[in-house]
Amino acid sequence: MSGAIEADIIVVGGGSAGCAMAARLSERGDVSVLLLEAGRSDRHPFTRIPAANIKAVQNPDFDWCYKAEPDPSIGGRADVWAAGKVLGGGSAINGMIYIRGHARDYDRWAELGATGWDHASVLPYFRRLETNERGADDHRGGDGPLAVSEGRARYPITDAWIDAAVEAGIPRSPDLNGASAEGVDHIQVSQKGGWRHSTAAAYIWPNIRRPNLTVELNAVSSRILFEGKRATGVEYEQGGEVKRAVARRGVVVCAGAMNSPRLLMLSGIGPAAHLTAMGVPVVHDLPGVGANLQDHVGSHLVNAVSGKTLNVDVGGLNGIKHLCGFGLGRRGALTTSIGHAQALVKTRDHLRAPNVQLAFAPLAFDLDAQGKIVLRKEPSVSTAIAVLHPKSRGTVTLRAPDPKAPPVITHQLLGEEDDLTQMVEGFAIARRIMAQPAIARYVRSEVRPATAEEDAEGLRMMARMTSTTFYHPVGTCRMGQDDMAVVDPDLRVRGVDGLWVADASIMPALVAGNTNATAIMIGDKGSAHVLKTLTNRA
Repeated sequence: MSGAIEADIIVVGGGSAGCAMAARLSERGDVSVLLLEAGRSDRHPFTRIPAANIKAVQNPDFDWCYKAEPDPSIGGRADVWAAGKVLGGGSAINGMIYIRGHARDYDRWAELGATGWDHASVLPYFRRLETNERGADDHRGGDGPLAVSEGRARYPITDAWIDAAVEAGIPRSPDLNGASAEGVDHIQVSQKGGWRHSTAAAYIWPNIRRPNLTVELNAVSSRILFEGKRATGVEYEQGGEVKRAVARRGVVVCAGAMNSPRLLMLSGIGPAAHLTAMGVPVVHDLPGVGANLQDHVGSHLVNAVSGKTLNVDVGGLNGIKHLCGFGLGRRGALTTSIGHAQALVKTRDHLRAPNVQLAFAPLAFDLDAQGKIVLRKEPSVSTAIAVLHPKSRGTVTLRAPDPKAPPVITHQLLGEEDDLTQMVEGFAIARRIMAQPAIARYVRSEVRPATAEEDAEGLRMMARMTSTTFYHPVGTCRMGQDDMAVVDPDLRVRGVDGLWVADASIMPALVAGNTNATAIMIGDKGSAHVLKTLTNRA
């Protein structure tokens, strides 16, 4: 084992939250920060060119590619759950949809014990983290590190879908990240000048020369070191060598919803019975570590259409055109995100906030003979239907005491019947939109699910067979104040000292929409909580 390096604060995980955390902490010149990232640099075409993320997801050079346990609620499939293994984490390989969620989500967090994380409390941090292309206002930021932009790959059929959603009774929203997160609008994306704008690009590279910020890549953390119940450092492997870093003032774990609970358990923080069974010495019995796993579950409505879609707009000479368009002005198909428009809707009148997300894209995928994702060859569009607040819960546990062993992910995505019912209700709305005059003139056929609308049981079976994770795992180090909470509202791990968790794992419940913006906010706001604790100790 090599000699230890030292810093005031060690941040484990340079993902969506970790990059924000490390950069904000290092704004304090009297706090030295060491960021340990298990993956590679994000300076690669697959993580910089927006459309190239299809080459990064399910690629072990950029993605942990965790395989969940077989899920009986979706026909026994064992899905692969994506997790960024690169500086910037999920923000470096995701679909770039930027959506914050509904105000009610954060007020609900506070009701669940996350005091100080209600909507009024998180809004200033959402505003300070972004520079929005639509301009600053009471809800939007104008001088933050992260660029939030309009999509640059525009297709007329997307506007037709928005018009059709309005015809179907969904209100037109001026800004789904504004005063009301309900209705239909174009999707905004985490891009800057047509390039992906990950948290590495936003927070780390502009500040890499700070003397109090050190970044170590390909540094795989194996355990947190303790003296008694105080976190004092991190053991990690880099270049085949076991190394040790000393934390003079504490450790912040930002390793994500799968890896943060796994690292805590490998370090002796977690359910005592499970740790003992795994042969891990118990530092502190904390039963909530790895519990409360949640994820957005969803499926797709795919329609064959007439007219131009991205599927047929990238082949042959068009492909050369788009390469030139991207090279000259960062526009066109290579700037595409995973969705181009979205609607946040209620499928039931009594609900206080949307329960289903519909994300439309002027493209659709098939699977080839090897099971890999490929663009459909015919003009097609897809509508992703996601259940926003599923009731089903799962767990993340250790497979072995070996830091190189992947975690055990156990979750029934449609284990609760009401989640399945909401999925079917979302399909009905998606189909209703496609039947409206504004877009119906383009529609040639339904490719998937292609089940008769009146066959409700067939649609439920189809939903089980086609639904999958939407790669938004949260909740496994839940914030709160009850016995199953892992961190308190200042993100301090309960029962030990000098240890925080700040990433999607601390969310008490899912938010209404893609989770990346919320994870970034947690890192940004979380830095204020860490600094408050350090100041109070001084």
